[in-house]
Amino acid sequence: MVKVKPFAAIRPPREIAKEVSARPYDVMNSSEARSEAGEKSLLHITRPEIDFTPMAGEHEQRSYDKAVANFKLWQEKGWLTQDAKECYYVYAQSMEGRTQYGIILCANTEDYLNGTIKKHELTRKEKEDDRMVHVRIQNANIEPVFFAYPDNEELDAIMFRYIAKVPEYDFIADEDGFGHKLWVIDNDEDIARITRIFAGIPAFYVADGHHRTAAAARVGAEKKAANPLHTGEEEYNFFMAVCFPDNQLKIIDYNRVVRDLNSLSEADFLKALENDFIVKEMGESIYKPCALHNFSMYLAGKWYSLTAKPGTYDDSDPIGVLDVTVCSNLIFDKILNLGDLRTSQRIDFVGGIRGLGELKKRVDSGEMAAAFALYPVSMDQLIAIADSGNIMPPKTTWFEPKLRSGLAIHKLER
Repeated sequence: MVKVKPFAAIRPPREIAKEVSARPYDVMNSSEARSEAGEKSLLHITRPEIDFTPMAGEHEQRSYDKAVANFKLWQEKGWLTQDAKECYYVYAQSMEGRTQYGIILCANTEDYLNGTIKKHELTRKEKEDDRMVHVRIQNANIEPVFFAYPDNEELDAIMFRYIAKVPEYDFIADEDGFGHKLWVIDNDEDIARITRIFAGIPAFYVADGHHRTAAAARVGAEKKAANPLHTGEEEYNFFMAVCFPDNQLKIIDYNRVVRDLNSLSEADFLKALENDFIVKEMGESIYKPCALHNFSMYLAGKWYSLTAKPGTYDDSDPIGVLDVTVCSNLIFDKILNLGDLRTSQRIDFVGGIRGLGELKKRVDSGEMAAAFALYPVSMDQLIAIADSGNIMPPKTTWFEPKLRSGLAIHKLER
């Protein structure tokens, strides 16, 4: 069962919430961050390299020092202030006519270490180390992680009581047109009840933020080792998460582009595909996969439908049924010989939020040789894999909308 707690969030005053908030640090490069960052933007804290001319490296010590200085400055200026009491927060995101409602809370690091917080992806040590630096230098979780939990009617009822009230924050982000609202749950009875309800929920599932979750757990372990009076209730034993009921979440496609065809001509590559796929040319209009085991490919100015032949996949295996597995086994390994997809320089991954036009653009530019669009994974598949202890192939899931950074920050000390 999961252990959660409320916290006294550091957050912007209502009138500047939109100005302070920002897209997550890892969905943009430094140049994009600089162009998006207004005077009060959290990007000056999450992407501090933008404050240097010429641009500093994001991993330079001066960038880390600037992040700490800016976090302190934002608090001194009153652009970020801390709530007087520990609360939970309801957070709503709206995208393309769909709204999902989650609770901002503090999850427990021990739950990650003992497997109660379940992951579905492998993490890379260098990325964990980078996120650890940011947590360490700020002594805070500046950006939340994104969890799912088995839906619970009583939690829904509590959230919807607050949603009926005027929100603390209510704005539409200029960068993507997504809506964001926040309500403060400050009633003591509701706070206590939420804590008890989560104590009966069997698991959290990491939706987005595997590296930040692992980094938070490692920082907590460091602080535990350094504290001879450790009790397990210290603030560093907890980290900030936004938790959504699983029945509200939707995973969108996560697609692939490859730089070369492994010395094959386009004709020979198409012929090789016919061993395992029914290949159908679809013309110049964008073609989107229509079902599991159906893929879209863009090659030499044309779109193709690729349907995996029976016997080339295993629907009884929670990993074998995934189209990322089918694509990797039958195309990237068998024909293109790409090797480890987590380290190969011959492949790149494109979130479905960019649209299939982005795949066409990257191939038409000559940067890439071919593009592949995949039918998205379902939440049921993700949960089944996490429950079984299996790991998905890299870059399998893409959740949208992304959590807005800057609406709440959690300090690791009271």
